[in-house]
Amino acid sequence: MNLIATELDGVLILEPRVFPDTRGFFFESYHARRYAVLGVPERFVQDNHSRSAPGTVRGLHYQLLQPQGKLVRVIRGEAYDVAVDIRRGSPSFGRWIAIVLSAENRRQLYIPPGFAHGFCVTEGGETTEVEYKCTAYYRPDDQRGIRWDDPTLAIPWPARAPIVSEQDQAFSLLTLDRDDLPLYTA
Repeated sequence: MNLIATELDGVLILEPRVFPDTRGFFFESYHARRYAVLGVPERFVQDNHSRSAPGTVRGLHYQLLQPQGKLVRVIRGEAYDVAVDIRRGSPSFGRWIAIVLSAENRRQLYIPPGFAHGFCVTEGGETTEVEYKCTAYYRPDDQRGIRWDDPTLAIPWPARAPIVSEQDQAFSLLTLDRDDLPLYTA
């Protein structure tokens, strides 16, 4: 396993060791003890799977009362995956990182609680399937979000004509004075 730390504290890129042969390949997509040594929590309570057409943007989502850490990977296609630090008082508040996750590169992104998460299926590609493990259960009444096209964040989503849900279009912009953002605890 290769671990790549990012400029955002706690956000990690993981590259599993792949064993190819004439039949195809094998790799461990998750191993609790090995991942814990690398800084990824041992306890995940929910797995999610989404399928999206090219140009689809999902996010930027988070939960306030039951924040979720997420271990994200793409099992088909390719996605531009984004994590945004939304912890009030954090030294990196409002900063974000993006990484291309694909079935081909098999990279994973760990996003700790306190970050908003979103992704865009790259245009010109294929329908993409994303799987992610969560450290807390999804609660519809706790769902929050930041507008995917927030001009302060200026995320360069790789879609000329993004396909975005009405819910994601209606989210507010990121500002420090929002009371629905998690407080940073060092």
